[in-house]
Amino acid sequence: MIPLSVLDLSVVTSATRPAAALRNSIDLARHVDALGFTRYWLAEHHNLASVASPAPDLMIGQIAAVTKNIRVGSGGVMLPNHAPLVVAERFKMLEALFPGRIDLGLGRAPGTDGPTAYALRSRLDKREGDDFLERLHELTLWETRNFPPNHPFNKVVAMPDDTPLPPIWLLGSSDYSSELAAQVGMGFAFAHHFASYDATAAMTNYRAHFKQTGWRETLYAILAVAVVTADTDAEAERLAASMDLNRLLRDRGQYIPLPSPEEAQAFPYTDADRAAIARNRSRLFVGSPATVMQKLEPMIAACQADELMIVSAIYDHEARKQSYSLLANAFGLGKKEAA
Repeated sequence: MIPLSVLDLSVVTSATRPAAALRNSIDLARHVDALGFTRYWLAEHHNLASVASPAPDLMIGQIAAVTKNIRVGSGGVMLPNHAPLVVAERFKMLEALFPGRIDLGLGRAPGTDGPTAYALRSRLDKREGDDFLERLHELTLWETRNFPPNHPFNKVVAMPDDTPLPPIWLLGSSDYSSELAAQVGMGFAFAHHFASYDATAAMTNYRAHFKQTGWRETLYAILAVAVVTADTDAEAERLAASMDLNRLLRDRGQYIPLPSPEEAQAFPYTDADRAAIARNRSRLFVGSPATVMQKLEPMIAACQADELMIVSAIYDHEARKQSYSLLANAFGLGKKEAA
């Protein structure tokens, strides 16, 4: 069966404050490590009421320290917000502390709104526009040490210098991101859970154009999907109401903690709201394990995904853990010794 992984947003709910959400992330990581999941990636978001963690590198260290087998990484570091040298140093440190277990996933977007993005960058530089390629190139140069002889960075060393950068993954939700990942020869993770671009087109484009450049020997594509699973279809639908309402409000520019299923069911939806929710359901897989598998399997096959990464914004933490347990069983994961 295809490997399973987790994309964690450290979900803040109407009853779970951010500090508790961070502790829930650590608890969930231990849980899925024991279930046999392959990776646990943390997202970077800023000024978003439903996401507790703006610093995946800090969470990676905490989670890697309390797990045994699972790879831990960023899904991702939003490179426009950071000096490439800082990213190189922090992830080399993580790799030194947890060798062979760290992933460096990179995103092109700021992961926030305009004013917050400006606040993050205002003391860094004054460059305008999309400078992701420039930053990515600089990040790789800290690893290869191929700065020109007279370049001012030529004598600067990213420490610890006896440790390589962990594997680099490019994250995306468009044809551009898949093409870029293929051209630079890195791993690719496609964010189906919020993308408007067709996942199959992006994933097959990556596979068709992958070039071996020295960053990885073979292509590898991860499909990230939003899933809510419960023992029955009815219970899964009840839990998914939280995500339905949260997405509806986000599309209106209203960023609030994840509401409870009861709050979502009591919301005064209009016909237009219900139509919008129905459209958004194309990005959300809901149901019992059998129902979810029936929906996921054709997409996995069409995308030729090498791995499936699950994001589940479920209001109740124990229900969220149970959702991952049900998926592990449905996909035939073998349990590992609990961390």
